[in-house]
Amino acid sequence: MTQRSGDRIFLHGLTVECIIGFIDWERRVRQTVVVDLEMPVDCARAAASDEVADTLDYKKVAKRALEFIGASEFRLVETLAHRLALVILAEFGVEWVRVTLNKPGAIRNSRDVGVVIERTRADLPR
Repeated sequence: MTQRSGDRIFLHGLTVECIIGFIDWERRVRQTVVVDLEMPVDCARAAASDEVADTLDYKKVAKRALEFIGASEFRLVETLAHRLALVILAEFGVEWVRVTLNKPGAIRNSRDVGVVIERTRADLPR
């Protein structure tokens, strides 16, 4: 699917527990992460047909993202965000993806901490 006039699909606030962190206790206790995803789509094509086959099925993207994160055991949020982006690029054929990954409560006196990354098909391993 190609991008048209900046059309995008987004998922905000996907919440899942996983092993994330490099401190000893973090390697033993599942912690909550919150993910936002943004990907390009051609909404005009889908609007013309009114068929999910002509767009990016965000339910499938959400299910895959939650499955991947829940099974992961990375030390850094940077690694988790990057690997999730590569999964989405490879499995859903989008041209790019923006991943925002928050780790609520990771820093005292902060609501959350995390990263925002953008990856394109050029970032996929060859």
